[in-house]
Amino acid sequence: MNFAREGLLFIAVAAVVAASGFGFAISRRSWGLWLAAFVLLLLALWVAYFFRDPERIGERGPSLIVSPADGKLIMITEIDEPSFMQGRAVRLSIFMNVFDVHVNRYPVEGVVKYIHYNQGKFFNASTDKSSLENEQMSVGIDTGRYRVLVRQIAGLIARRIVTYSKLGETVRQGDRMGIIRFGSRVDVFLPFGSALRAKLGDFTTAGVSVLAELPK
Repeated sequence: MNFAREGLLFIAVAAVVAASGFGFAISRRSWGLWLAAFVLLLLALWVAYFFRDPERIGERGPSLIVSPADGKLIMITEIDEPSFMQGRAVRLSIFMNVFDVHVNRYPVEGVVKYIHYNQGKFFNASTDKSSLENEQMSVGIDTGRYRVLVRQIAGLIARRIVTYSKLGETVRQGDRMGIIRFGSRVDVFLPFGSALRAKLGDFTTAGVSVLAELPK
């Protein structure tokens, strides 16, 4: 099992705390302390599970949009996106709960032409206003024919967005683009006229599920 490098410190700390709990329980010989140590062990296992980073293989192609995140497709909206798309776009919103893989991936291959961080609030990521008011990082990719925007949005619990993208770099479809810690949401903005292959309520897998096809 691979783990995201951003989670290694959390995993190590949780493991040390759990081991210390068992050591304390052994020295005191208390059933209450044994129970507390067991709870700490479960928490340490959950932290490791949260930061898992499995390899992903899926359908690829210049006309395809693959999911940037694991989670549930909670919104499909037609909106105006002036910052990078510079016009009408289709926004697909994927909500990640604390049991989903939180490593995000590039939905298309192309050149990173836009990176923008917006410091904001921490509303529930499943609400519509979180797309405007929550802390977020936007990454715009130029495929050569179209533009696609990915927006990592912090949630109610999430307090840290990590993005690997650099302006001018060429990125590959399905490669890792970052991670959001502890519950969050990812929006992907597609060119207007894209043909959707996913529907509302679908559960997506980053780098595997195909969300749509770009206009012909």
